[in-house]
Amino acid sequence: MTSTQPTTTPKFSEPKFGFNDYAERLNGRAAMIGFVIALAIEYITGQGVLAWLGLR
Repeated sequence: MTSTQPTTTPKFSEPKFGFNDYAERLNGRAAMIGFVIALAIEYITGQGVLAWLGLR
């Protein structure tokens, strides 16, 4: 007995919440931008980020 295989692939919508590829990529990009900004603040002011924020 042979079974037939489907000819089309179902199209599932991407989940809007939770761990999905888009959310992880966006979070990684935001983290990289934040890290570069923190380095720029330290380079320009000559102080660490905590001192720049007045926490140290």
